Amino acid sequence: MNPPVTQNVRTRPAASERPLSAAYDTALLDLDGVVYAGGEAVEHAVESLGTARDGGMRLAYVTNNALRTPEAVAEHLTRLGVPAQPEDVITSAQAVARLIAEQVPAGARVLAIGGEGLRVALRERGLVPVDSADDDPEAVVQGYGGPEMPWERLAEAGYAVGRGVPWYASNADLTIPSGRGIAPGNGAAVEVVRIVTGRSPQIAGKPLPPMHRETILRTGAERPLVVGDRMDTDIEGAHAGGVDSLLVLTGVTTPAQLLAAEPEHRPTYVDRDLRGLLTPQAAVEPAGPADDGGFRCGGWLARVRQGALVLEGDGGDPMDGLRALCAAAWTEAGDGACAADAGKALARLGL
Repeated sequence: MNPPVTQNVRTRPAASERPLSAAYDTALLDLDGVVYAGGEAVEHAVESLGTARDGGMRLAYVTNNALRTPEAVAEHLTRLGVPAQPEDVITSAQAVARLIAEQVPAGARVLAIGGEGLRVALRERGLVPVDSADDDPEAVVQGYGGPEMPWERLAEAGYAVGRGVPWYASNADLTIPSGRGIAPGNGAAVEVVRIVTGRSPQIAGKPLPPMHRETILRTGAERPLVVGDRMDTDIEGAHAGGVDSLLVLTGVTTPAQLLAAEPEHRPTYVDRDLRGLLTPQAAVEPAGPADDGGFRCGGWLARVRQGALVLEGDGGDPMDGLRALCAAAWTEAGDGACAADAGKALARLGL
């Protein structure tokens, strides 16, 4: 049985009779908030990925974070217990470097505002990273530079962009998960330069096409499954690329945000963590007339009543309850966002 194809307007999570690791040939895994957070492995990630890999699923790590090189990321993953090679890692730095190389002369100077991962990716494409707006750059590129990014680096970007130099950004994520909470991401730094110059950059990272193209070129995946924690990057990128997706709740997306998702942010599957790769995905079915509508999953029945999401049933896996709530909320919303109050229903699930 072939895995399902992502719908244009998804109204409920999909079912899979087989474990997702058997239904798809390659997992395109986000890193921050999925595999690790603050440098430490997310609970159940190491064991789950090992089992998926041993079962024949290829693992590729696709990150909007342009700070580190693929070699450094692969070493980090291996140290955590997830063996990886540099070619298994695809970064937004690689995607934006390819984008720039297609639009500027070979060997062009590029003002690089970011970390070593960005500079290495530029050199890979035959471009020359420089540090000052006075170095006559033919492009400016911003990538995440870590929490120690000096303010004067943003000033250099502002000077060059203000003069009309073409401007690029590895990604526009406003936030990034850390071991201490949610921190400002590259998108926050991009906004600083946007405010100063009144201009907007070309962006390469998820959810935009340059990142999807880079990922497919480097992995050769035929039946990929995008696995992420962010609806506005991972899931939207999968939707734009016509690829199925699994949202895990170990990063920035909350269950309440998931229920309010607009069509491009609705994942094919949802699970608590990466153990979701190893199990079938329960079916969500319309309830019968005797139940006055709604959707069932496992032992749960979810409906929208008087402006609120209502959850009934004899309990069971909270994820089944959340899947049923997704179906009720997304069906109610159609091609918009569900505004029904989900507080009591989610509290019953402990989410």
